[in-house]
Amino acid sequence: MFRSTLPLLGACLLALSSCGSSTDTASTTTTPGAAADSPTAPMGAPAADSSATAMAPMAGKADPNGPTAPHADDKEFMMSAAHSDQNEMQFSKMALAKGVTGMTKTYAEKMIADHTKSTAALKPIAAKAGVTLPTDMDADHKAMAPMMEKLSGKAFEDKYNAQMVTDHQKTANTMAAHQQMTKNAALQKFITNTLPVVESHLSMADKDSKMKM
Repeated sequence: MFRSTLPLLGACLLALSSCGSSTDTASTTTTPGAAADSPTAPMGAPAADSSATAMAPMAGKADPNGPTAPHADDKEFMMSAAHSDQNEMQFSKMALAKGVTGMTKTYAEKMIADHTKSTAALKPIAAKAGVTLPTDMDADHKAMAPMMEKLSGKAFEDKYNAQMVTDHQKTANTMAAHQQMTKNAALQKFITNTLPVVESHLSMADKDSKMKM
């Protein structure tokens, strides 16, 4: 009987060995094509935001969400607009007095002419609203004037051009923002007519400033 069980025992051992080998092979088999899959971003990773570039304001254009001068109501806006005219005119007169030449001289002359027209267009609107427009620069520009006076040559031109970029961007922003607020039809028309001029001043100053870098 012992001899007759040997073949049976051997068969069982062979069968067990075969089962173990099959299980190991199955556990290590790689699904076809898995290695060729391209890597993917981790789950929850933020997608690239393409809207940021699309929503950025264009150079030389008003940004109503950017820095503005005070304009809580029509009176405050008109005061700010008149101060802006005075800022550009008086700094431009200073530039001419210092003997600037070339594009800077042409620009300064244009600032005086265009901002004089802007104030003239605003005066009847302000008078009808009972607003007396300022005839001098705002406090910030008055404080800046002595430092500007000390400069000369290229140092003055660089500062003047840079200030014109800053000032006109702020003025353009203020006009664009207030146009969305005011119910005064005359003021709406004033902004519609004046904003493109201010934006052209901004583009000119920005271009000239970059050329001098």
